Amino acid sequence: MDFFGTTYIIIGGTTGMGLEAAMALNSRGANVAVLGRNLDSVKKAKAALGPNALVLSGDATDPNAAEELIKKAHQSFGVVDGLFHVAGGSGRKWGDGPIDKLSLEGWNKTLELNLTSLMLSNKAIISYFLEQQREGVILNMGSVLGESPSPKFFVTHAYAAAKSAIVGFTKSIASYYARNNIRINVISPSLFVTPMAKRAAENEDILSFLKTKQPLDGGRPGKPSDIIGAVLMFLHPSNKFITGQILSIDGGWSISEGQYPN
Repeated sequence: MDFFGTTYIIIGGTTGMGLEAAMALNSRGANVAVLGRNLDSVKKAKAALGPNALVLSGDATDPNAAEELIKKAHQSFGVVDGLFHVAGGSGRKWGDGPIDKLSLEGWNKTLELNLTSLMLSNKAIISYFLEQQREGVILNMGSVLGESPSPKFFVTHAYAAAKSAIVGFTKSIASYYARNNIRINVISPSLFVTPMAKRAAENEDILSFLKTKQPLDGGRPGKPSDIIGAVLMFLHPSNKFITGQILSIDGGWSISEGQYPN
């Protein structure tokens, strides 16, 4: 599956799953333009992706960030074909958690990080597709927690609400813009080894729980490379008949009961 002659925007593309996707697209001939918030990760992404990639520092919650990246990608590479929105994060440090303990700041910040940022990037790229009178593709990042809660180890109710809302938002805009041949889908991972999941991925009780909750391949946490097949499938120009779909990449999480250690 090659991507020669194509260009993709990745919001949150300098670490974890976003960087893995950028590297996969880049290695298959695509031009990539990625946005990351952390300056150190931006520097590392530039080294990993090479001089032909466009790697910018910016905050996905900034209303202008996605628009500017799309504009620069168009100037550098020509027409943009698609967008993968990965950016998001935990709101625990602001007060996300069980609703009886959930702070208003935790709620607002978590929705801003995970839902508002995604709305902004989707709005920017759809406006671009319409202006260019071109078809295109969007892939949004959900979470298995938006549909399959875990009440002991993953109790962040604002995060679950944001990720659940991404599903409704994606289906709604996919329906509306299907007439423009703009395809919009969601992948929903379970626990993956990423910077955001450091707390869980280093907790022995959670790792023990995972062996029964996402039992594929020995019950391990996911790796960024585990999403690549799905990402490439959804983004490839040949897949013109798939829209409004939600794909869980969860090692069996959503179909397993999960057992807590005694």
